[in-house]
Amino acid sequence: MKLCESLAINLKYYRKVYHLSQEKFAEILGTTLSYLNQIENGKVDVKASTIDKFTNNINKYDRKAKLKSEDLVTYDKSHITHFSRIDEKKKTV
Repeated sequence: MKLCESLAINLKYYRKVYHLSQEKFAEILGTTLSYLNQIENGKVDVKASTIDKFTNNINKYDRKAKLKSEDLVTYDKSHITHFSRIDEKKKTV
């Protein structure tokens, strides 16, 4: 799995954990909505310094998080989200 794919999965995961819209999460990360959307859709490669910035900003938002940059780029199957919008969770039968 490519680094950009793992980053996309993890950013979506943390956005869902905090129940944030892309707009609000982009603001917290210190980036634009457009750029966050491109990252979450795996359309851009992200510099290590940007990943560090995102990690620091998530840790400022949630002081209990204590994330490391590696956490945002490491694949974790449990972080795969199965819904596209915060208010649209798919029900499993």
